[in-house]
Amino acid sequence: MQPTRKPWVGIAENEQAPEGRKKIPVNIYWLEQIEPDVPATNQWLCANEISRLSAMRIPKRRADWRLGRWTAKQALAACLNLPADLPALANIEIRAAISGAPEVVLYNQPADIAISLSHRAGTALCTVAPVGATFGCDLELIEPRSDAFVADYFTVDEKTIIHRTSDEERALLMALLWSGKESALKALRVGLRLDTICMCVSLIDWPQRLAEREPILPEATNHDAWRPLQVRYSVGQVFGGWWRLQNGLVRTVVSNPPLPTPLRAAISTLARNRYNSAFLDVGQLSKFAH
Repeated sequence: MQPTRKPWVGIAENEQAPEGRKKIPVNIYWLEQIEPDVPATNQWLCANEISRLSAMRIPKRRADWRLGRWTAKQALAACLNLPADLPALANIEIRAAISGAPEVVLYNQPADIAISLSHRAGTALCTVAPVGATFGCDLELIEPRSDAFVADYFTVDEKTIIHRTSDEERALLMALLWSGKESALKALRVGLRLDTICMCVSLIDWPQRLAEREPILPEATNHDAWRPLQVRYSVGQVFGGWWRLQNGLVRTVVSNPPLPTPLRAAISTLARNRYNSAFLDVGQLSKFAH
């Protein structure tokens, strides 16, 4: 059964719509899953993926890889209206391109849909958009980072705001800045092969916090509490982006051209109930959402 509807397809704001076609915005969809969401069996992996998994010897590497693939397949099934039972998910393959970036294969054919993946501390994030969109995502744990880390990896402007930020908020700020850089590097499909100094992250509402005696973020204007950021690449490219904070993790999503607030991809209740009864404790399901 091949997909017949593509609700994610659209035209970026700076693009001209073909004659006779309504101009609608491109959207980025996102989904998170955690380790307990992943089935114990590998019925949902294709043969190539099972072969790749078998070659991994380190348990944490295997667990992270399975979590990332599971999250990607769940997100793609939701966005493309594909069957989401475990055998059907094996028709979705996530391959690594030469650059290392993930690519989607559906029914053994390259798909006209793109993803970006990140995982950290037992949580995985997948973002989905049409092929041709330049976008990336990243998850970072809020944790202390050394002065040497700041000196080596942040720009002069970023160091200025770091030094102006209170000790209580510095770990969050550094996680945000670092995550924004990672997302932009993924959007360029180069990863950390580029010097992070070439990316400068601006948090749109952060200066307002510094001016407050008791800093409080302005109220978010969307349901999932995404807040705006911007990443400037030294060659002149500018990425618009979004960030959100939940459960001690920072998420960032960036794109060029800038796109609207990321939309949460919804897993069907039927699919969740099927995984529930087959593999998981009821109390451990669906934690990715809240």
